[in-house]
Amino acid sequence: MVQLSKTAMAAACGLAMMSSAAVACPDVRQNGAYGRYTGSDLYDPKYFNVTAGGNYSLKRQCGGIYKQLRSDRGEGFFPIPPDFTLETPGLAGFTLVVAVVSECDSTLLINTPAGNWYYDDDDNGNLDAMISLTSPSSGILDIWVGTADGAYCDAQLRLETF
Repeated sequence: MVQLSKTAMAAACGLAMMSSAAVACPDVRQNGAYGRYTGSDLYDPKYFNVTAGGNYSLKRQCGGIYKQLRSDRGEGFFPIPPDFTLETPGLAGFTLVVAVVSECDSTLLINTPAGNWYYDDDDNGNLDAMISLTSPSSGILDIWVGTADGAYCDAQLRLETF
């Protein structure tokens, strides 16, 4: 029988907690509901019903993503897989607006085809989130619809190009 010292046991527990926390974050390797839209397709807005919310705090549990944000910073709770995984060919020359209308304080997290992370809390007004990508690249766009406090609520995601 192998006995571990208290220090070794504490180190092992700490490593286990760190590895589980790293897994409990939005993960671009997973897929959400799939769609394929060109910039021209989104010139007419597309709407998608979604449940906003998640169990994982971007600010407290997902420091790697939080440090990479190229936009607002704040608290947001998201699921691990994205809500939507979109193939987006032909976005050059368009501005892509991703917006949420919800029954709660929604948040939005996006990972672009270039690997950039964007976050928003209230830019759509009424405690709803909106992100405008002014020079979006074509490829895979992952979108998470979360909430500011970890609650869940009904929401609608809008995608539109200009």
